[in-house]
Amino acid sequence: MTRFLAIASAKGGVGKTTTAINLGTAMANFGKDAVVLDANISKPNVSMHLGTPKLEHTIHDVIKGVKHITDTAYMHPSGLRVIPGNLSLNVARGIGDLSGFKNLLLDLVGTTDLVLLDTGAGLGREVMSIISSADEMIAVTSPDVPSVTDTLKTIRMAEDAGVKVIGVIINRHSESEHDMEIKNIEAMLDKNILGVIPEDSSVPKAIYARQPLVYLYPESMASMGFKRIAAQLMGQDYTPSIQAENKDMLERLYERL
Repeated sequence: MTRFLAIASAKGGVGKTTTAINLGTAMANFGKDAVVLDANISKPNVSMHLGTPKLEHTIHDVIKGVKHITDTAYMHPSGLRVIPGNLSLNVARGIGDLSGFKNLLLDLVGTTDLVLLDTGAGLGREVMSIISSADEMIAVTSPDVPSVTDTLKTIRMAEDAGVKVIGVIINRHSESEHDMEIKNIEAMLDKNILGVIPEDSSVPKAIYARQPLVYLYPESMASMGFKRIAAQLMGQDYTPSIQAENKDMLERLYERL
């Protein structure tokens, strides 16, 4: 059965797109058929992250009723399938009510194992419609008070809509004295912490190269974090094959969960 999983947070800049792309790529590498759908309808950017800004067909064509959703999926060299958005501001402005978005997703049932919905920031009607179309949601936050506060609002909104929030990913954890402690984030959000992605210089390098981090730098610390979470979501075991000191660092980080 196809699983629809929203990656969400009201706070912008916490790494929702990076999380969706790299979780999907990790799952594809583990043998799952995964699709990342750019559900940030007003400001799509998945295709920019993957170096494919101009694609013939997008999710916007599906919303407008001119294309079937299965005709808008593209295969990335990493093994990840992507349903992109149209980057044209005029196209985005022409999209109206998204209350029927869930019905558009039904045509993906049975065609893939998992659809990751990369949502936009905020708590507006568009974001609510997208999150409500998913079966489950993962909240993404940075380890700072404003991000965690906005993430809490997203969790409450999702639960009010009947969407199961399966946990939280803490992104860009740097062990700085200004970072909130993991246990405090978990207590504030009252949700299981699925994993922690450490601050890693490989992340901006991968974004600059327009490739998934897990694909371009598979043994970076952040890649190991995404792979660990992906394996957990699929019920699989995962042991990082990295240098001992990096492995120890990652293990110490996860001992806090």
